[in-house]
Amino acid sequence: MRPFHLVFALMLSALVACHPKPMATLSAAVSAQDQPPTQVSRIAFGSCAEQDKRQPILETVLRDAPDLFIYLGDNIYGDTEDMDDLRKQYAELGAKPEFQNLRAATHVIATWDDHDYGANDAGRHYPKKEESKEIFLDFWREPAKAPRRQHAGIYDSRYYGEGDRRVQVILLDTRTFRDNILEIKDQHDKKQNWKNDYCPNEDPDSTFLGAAQWAWLEGELRKPAAFRIVASSNQFAHEYNGWESWTNVPHEQKRMLDLIQTTKAEGLVFISGDVHWGELSQMQAPGLYPIYDMTSSGITETWHKVEPNKFRIGNPEPANNYGLFTIDWQPDPILKMELKTVDGKATVTQIMRRSELSIK
Repeated sequence: MRPFHLVFALMLSALVACHPKPMATLSAAVSAQDQPPTQVSRIAFGSCAEQDKRQPILETVLRDAPDLFIYLGDNIYGDTEDMDDLRKQYAELGAKPEFQNLRAATHVIATWDDHDYGANDAGRHYPKKEESKEIFLDFWREPAKAPRRQHAGIYDSRYYGEGDRRVQVILLDTRTFRDNILEIKDQHDKKQNWKNDYCPNEDPDSTFLGAAQWAWLEGELRKPAAFRIVASSNQFAHEYNGWESWTNVPHEQKRMLDLIQTTKAEGLVFISGDVHWGELSQMQAPGLYPIYDMTSSGITETWHKVEPNKFRIGNPEPANNYGLFTIDWQPDPILKMELKTVDGKATVTQIMRRSELSIK
């Protein structure tokens, strides 16, 4: 963390404790000073944060001094069609000292998942998606002329650095355009063939991202970048487990892999959230480099049962966790991927060179 920002964050925390009412003004002042970094070497991320719970893991994140923090969705648990209620729940997150300190010290960007979108496991049929979008963009302080205010949904991309140190961050929208996924109705079928709530939808007309977002994504993947971080609220490269993920729409999962190959989009890794545990998955597709997906979930949430995953590297992390990517900008850059807990301990680590993420 830069010294000025650290001092400012500590001063802000003290002000919050003594003067809770003026925080909207203080928060806006901090935001005006938070310009996007010109280059990134340390990128942290996480998901699944109950706004009415303390979030001490954000204090641990600050000790790692990331250049960028990416919220992967379920940034609040809204689950409502009452937009006044949704605003209040965002405001509860915004008033937290640990969140304000993060915003003061670090550039923060976000996508959403179902609970901050508005309803559990919701897709394109959620009736308040346009209203929810405006509240989301206002809370995350998107400028009035920002690209994601000009099109349906909240998908977006950001670029940090230039030339052989350029990092592309792609924020997918896995809610606005997604068709309903197939719920398992027959309990006998669940026991014999599937598990938990959902089974794969093989209908070729079903979609995860929607036509407009797919077309936009192809254009983004053709742009030059040393590393590409694809932020998907749902897991991408894991084994089917019956919960929400790209495995619910397998032809769309294959379409993504085909698109990476077609566009020759090298240096790409996924980050995801949603499931209330952390893990690193690795998928190998023909003609591609290994596709990694680091899942970080959650900032406050945990789950009673971590699902099997044949693509998992190392052990899952059931405790509160966040992800951290560190790039060592050598001629062949080194990417270190870590999953860390509230004590700052890395429980999952994977290190690779940029050349290992190349299409031969």
